[in-house]
Amino acid sequence: MAAGALLGGLLVAVPITAVASAAEPDWKACLVGSTDRQTVFERAAETSGVPADVLLAVSHMESRWDAHGAAPSTSGGYGPMHLTDLPALATDTEAHPDPLGKGDGSHQSRTAHQREEAIRLGEVETLRTANDITGIPVSDLREDAVANICGGAAVLADYQEAAGGAATLADWSAAVGRYSGAADEGTALKFARQVFATLSSGESRTTNDGHRVTLAAKPVAASEEAVGRLGLADPSTEEAVECPAVLGCESLPAPYEQTGDTIGDYGNHDLGNRPVEGSIDYIVIHDTETSYDGTVRLVQDPNYLGWHYTLRSVDGHIAHHIPGKDVGWHAGNWYVNSHSIGLEHEGYAANGAWYTEAMYQTSATLVGYLAMKYGVPLDRAHIIGHDQVQGVAPANVAGMHWDPGPYWDWNHYFDLLGAPIKADRRSRSEIWTVAPDFDANTGNVMTGCTGAGVPCPSDRGTNFVNVYSAPSADAPLLADTVVGGSARVSNWGPRLAAGQKVVVNDRTRDDWWGVWFGGKQGWIQNPDGVLLPSDGQVVTPKPGTTAKVYGTAYPTEPSDYPAGVTPRKIAPLQYTIPAGQTYVLADAEIPTDYYKANNFNCATVDGVPDCIVISGGTTYYQIWFNHRIAYVMADDVTVTDG
Repeated sequence: MAAGALLGGLLVAVPITAVASAAEPDWKACLVGSTDRQTVFERAAETSGVPADVLLAVSHMESRWDAHGAAPSTSGGYGPMHLTDLPALATDTEAHPDPLGKGDGSHQSRTAHQREEAIRLGEVETLRTANDITGIPVSDLREDAVANICGGAAVLADYQEAAGGAATLADWSAAVGRYSGAADEGTALKFARQVFATLSSGESRTTNDGHRVTLAAKPVAASEEAVGRLGLADPSTEEAVECPAVLGCESLPAPYEQTGDTIGDYGNHDLGNRPVEGSIDYIVIHDTETSYDGTVRLVQDPNYLGWHYTLRSVDGHIAHHIPGKDVGWHAGNWYVNSHSIGLEHEGYAANGAWYTEAMYQTSATLVGYLAMKYGVPLDRAHIIGHDQVQGVAPANVAGMHWDPGPYWDWNHYFDLLGAPIKADRRSRSEIWTVAPDFDANTGNVMTGCTGAGVPCPSDRGTNFVNVYSAPSADAPLLADTVVGGSARVSNWGPRLAAGQKVVVNDRTRDDWWGVWFGGKQGWIQNPDGVLLPSDGQVVTPKPGTTAKVYGTAYPTEPSDYPAGVTPRKIAPLQYTIPAGQTYVLADAEIPTDYYKANNFNCATVDGVPDCIVISGGTTYYQIWFNHRIAYVMADDVTVTDG
């Protein structure tokens, strides 16, 4: 048998590295031997007849070869091969414990309808299929990495046999496309292309449990013809999508409808003309807290909220809902809404479930495209989590959301964006960037993942470092002025996440450094392992004063607002910057404006226009203040080099 490879720019034949034998596979033999992960993949390939290169590339796209024990992904998949166990997901067993509600830490039970929706996607139930083929117990397929790899190989081999076998490596695109669980040909082909792109470029890394795995580069293109043999639904649509063609995004428009008797009763987003009128400065990363299917049903409800995109975990499929020119209702802060695009990722912030590589990759491709189109900087001050969005006023701060939570791998995400979080200091500075090693960063104590007060799993990588109230691990976590300093998984208060920046004010100890954080003195343990030297500028309150902190950058003068428009109340938050403290300047060119959008179809009422950008003369700066972004008025601070 032969496969495609590049030679002098031409596709030529190379041997397939594993060939299905005529004999029935001995799955017991697949389980016996070395547990070294590279060796296990090779043994599973020999047993199943699946080329080792294909098996490695599929696994990398699902899990990056990581083993997560009994922990599922956000779509109910297990182990290096992401074998999906939908019955567990549907019955609310360990595959998806009820998450805490986003925002205030209250319990958000999943309804029977939501559980039912979780298995309506046409996703293949690969874990039970693997059990049927191999006889390996379901519990082993879930929790044991060796059994999981053997099971995944069995499923791929079964899929390829059903598709008519394979004469070339590219023919395995059929099994790979089906393995994605996609119900349409476009999404299956996109997944196959991602897998074969990984195979073509090669990969090598150490897994989260210490195994070194390498996939040698072997340039082979996915076969559209092979995926076409699966007989999946035609993905073609006449609806325009704002998305790179390679992602095959689906159009599922969010409704813009009047929902009541008055022109102010409508949903679930606002019309706009961005970036011609009003800029797009942020891309907000959310998680859904329910299934993909449940999420896209919600965004098609005119009485609910609206966001721009939803991403599915199992295969990275993307649904496009709202044009970028229009303003979604997704961030809980109108200023941020009017300057952002919102992406909802299938997942749960609280329960320690992991996000698939397929979703990370398609999300990063989409965000890179949007950032280039709208001029959004690829940094953590502008590619932000929902947890970084401040309340618009003091009453809103405590209830703001905290997704995508501590289990979203920002370091890896920015690697995929081509903008890695790294040291960038070129001069003397006390600015440092937070960058813990996600996989190794398992020591953060948290509670409440599966129930109030219950410790979260201690073997999960996390994206943050704790800020303490004193230079001792026995000291309490630094209490945020509003949400306190508890170790609840939902409490963002004492945390600095990967990519965020901080001013170090005390380096007299090797193992503890002092930092300014949220208007207080805080301390970070083992700074050499989690802080990277950075350049930049800082803001300091003008001598003898404290600086107020804001959640918006609205115009401040009544004269800024047209006749008939009520000026916005500009309320400082509960926080201040005390005299002498310094914070990192994140953006010195913040637009001072308010987008007035109150009426359906932008109706003019009593001569007052709607859907207009109202600009002001007050200058604001965006700063790194606590876990969240914040704004200060330029008149209140002095800017200096860090």
